Amino acid sequence: MSDSTPETPRPSETAPGTVKVALLGAGNVGAEVARILIDHGGELAARVGAPIELIGIAVRDVAARRTVELPAGLLTTDADALIDAADVVIELTGGIEPARSRILRALHAGKPVISGNKALIARHGRQLQDAADAAGVPLSYEAAVAGAIPIVRPMRDSLAGDRVDRVLGIMNGTTNYILDQMDTTGAQFEDALAEAQRLGYAEADPTADVEGHDAAAKAAILASLAFHSTFTIDDVYCRGITGVTAADVAAARDSGYVIKLLAVCERYADGVNLRVTPTMIPREHPLAGVHGAYNAVFVEAENAGSLMFYGAGAGGAATASAVLGDFVSAARRLVLGGPAQVAEPHAQLPALPMDEVRTSFSITLVVHDRLGVLARIAQVFADHGVSIYTMQQKDHPRGAPRLAELRLVTHRGANKDLMATVEALAELADVEEVAGVIRVEHAD
Repeated sequence: MSDSTPETPRPSETAPGTVKVALLGAGNVGAEVARILIDHGGELAARVGAPIELIGIAVRDVAARRTVELPAGLLTTDADALIDAADVVIELTGGIEPARSRILRALHAGKPVISGNKALIARHGRQLQDAADAAGVPLSYEAAVAGAIPIVRPMRDSLAGDRVDRVLGIMNGTTNYILDQMDTTGAQFEDALAEAQRLGYAEADPTADVEGHDAAAKAAILASLAFHSTFTIDDVYCRGITGVTAADVAAARDSGYVIKLLAVCERYADGVNLRVTPTMIPREHPLAGVHGAYNAVFVEAENAGSLMFYGAGAGGAATASAVLGDFVSAARRLVLGGPAQVAEPHAQLPALPMDEVRTSFSITLVVHDRLGVLARIAQVFADHGVSIYTMQQKDHPRGAPRLAELRLVTHRGANKDLMATVEALAELADVEEVAGVIRVEHAD
């Protein structure tokens, strides 16, 4: 049969007890998962405790070129029939539909599902988990957050007996590479982005990465696990890195900080705030040493203390490792029997708006260099109850006469007070321009 004529999968003639696997999607990650299942099936079977068979791979176009050469006989466009014939379903197609409907089809039929679909889990994770719980089968998605880094299972299982207070994460390799290049080489944003695209770290359309949407989806997933509640991507305050300049990065470096696109999930007395923003962190913080396209998640727990998980956050082979870890766990449970773990969000803490957050700002002002300017600026801060932590004054970088540049870092304050301070500074006659505002972690 030629590649142009897709074959509807048929139940395979396999030995009793064989775990039949349906793979949905053959992109970079899916192709790597298929390769490993084919090349190392015997080794994986020994860990599962039963033979395994990849019975088919659902794709949109069986004739399309792929990063890994796959057996043509495994490719099909009939995903539903493939799901119905399988024991375990691995979904790596991405997007919301038809992925959501296909996962629900599998779960309603009592089949374990492994997914790497962060957009779907961040949007409809509660619906999918409820379906899995009702069917008594696992829904696993380690690959949806931070690639190869094992963070979902430690958060869900290992820290289940502790109280997590805060999660800080560098959860997007593209933005971390760009900001790292700007920090280490002095590159402008546009040049660093172009290099990331040349190396394959960034897509031709990098919007989801540089605007923070990818990291926001991962933050929603991790926060749901960390705080035993249900959050979606709509609960995440999100700002990307397109406004970060080489001057911002250089000024942060001069002050002992580095700028990262940081996902922060923080517990307060009455809820949890989720945010993704460019953030200055001290160079001695463990996250400051995360370079290139790597990811890291820093967890602060009441009893365990500070923990950091670090590794490759993307890439076909790295992400396939996380997928297959979930697969072995689900298949072993299928072989040995026993109920699936029910992920009940018992706390149901609300998502808090940014006004409730206590944070710090780095504020860059271009001011008229004249008598009394500092006093009038300080009065604006005092009027809004905001305290200045540090201040640096430099000549204006463009050499404009009678202008100076002020960079101020505040102590922690209520976000609404800090924002009101910035607005008031912009209206001050002494201020030519509010040239930049970046959040700061642990300024004091």
